[in-house]
Amino acid sequence: MRVRLVLTAAALLTAAVAPLAHAGGADGLTVDEYGTVGADSTVTVSGTYRCLDDSEGPVFVSSTLKQGSRSTGIGGTRAVCDGHLHTWTNSAVVKEPAYQPGAARVEATLVQLTAGASGLPLPGFLATEQADVELRG
Repeated sequence: MRVRLVLTAAALLTAAVAPLAHAGGADGLTVDEYGTVGADSTVTVSGTYRCLDDSEGPVFVSSTLKQGSRSTGIGGTRAVCDGHLHTWTNSAVVKEPAYQPGAARVEATLVQLTAGASGLPLPGFLATEQADVELRG
């Protein structure tokens, strides 16, 4: 539960963090141009990431979906930090009101959790990406 809370907080803070370079040899993140909304209100967004080092703590890809005035954290994927390009996919059931097919925006963050002085995990931002997407039914 704490990890989910930290990931949600990290996703909300991404607006204040400048995107990092996506050049070779650096951590990076992309968002696919399409997402899906299932008949059961399951929303899925995806993209790619690359991270170099997870020796300081686990790394996750978190995502937030925005449509109109609605904003919701959509899952979190544990990242493999081996310097290679990987895909990520995050899904969540979102109801009342459910997301609809059409234009939306995804904010994705590659975040590393490290132990703070108190022993609680603190987020460190490795990369962020914001992209307009089309949700398909």
